[in-house]
Amino acid sequence: MSKKFRRSGIALAVLAFLYESPMHPYRMQQLIKQRGKDEVINVRQRASLYQTIDRLQEAGLIVVHQVERGENRPERTIYALTEEGRTMMLAWLRAMLAEREAEFPQFPAALAYLALLAPDDARQQLELRIHQLAAEIDRIDGQLAAAAEIPRLFLIEAEYVRSMLQTELAWVTGVVDDLKTGRLTWDADWIQAVAAQLEQGEHGEEHKEEQDNDG
Repeated sequence: MSKKFRRSGIALAVLAFLYESPMHPYRMQQLIKQRGKDEVINVRQRASLYQTIDRLQEAGLIVVHQVERGENRPERTIYALTEEGRTMMLAWLRAMLAEREAEFPQFPAALAYLALLAPDDARQQLELRIHQLAAEIDRIDGQLAAAAEIPRLFLIEAEYVRSMLQTELAWVTGVVDDLKTGRLTWDADWIQAVAAQLEQGEHGEEHKEEQDNDG
């Protein structure tokens, strides 16, 4: 019986490569980069790929197919997909397409505490982000242009990433404009006043709950 395995982008990629044919981890790493899948799959740390492969094997989703031994290179373990791994991969793929999973990236977390910076400071940091977003969009545009002969189906994840970046760029640009014009601003006195008002409201809610419980 296989162990329960939490799905991830890198685990899906491993199963998908082995769906094509048995292969060794180094070949998978090469294909991820050659096909541009490193835009959406985090393989910056090589160890994460090997750790994922080990856990997939422990879960019974892949098995050792053979071990290549060459005179001038180290041994290479070639893995193959099990029938359970094939079934699990397709189930993951359907779920990851259909279901929205809660994610907690750093940028929204930083926005939650934007008031800790002065408005000018916040604007300057967001302007730096605008430059980075624009540069990333230009980079992806270059890649898409260079791959113009490749069918859209095999580039659709890059298209999605570009769309998300463009949406974020438009939103951040709007916030920066509001900071420049003063439509969005704050200072210590205003923050303290809002905090006091919110605290008063919270106490009122607590008092109401106590009365309801007593009743």
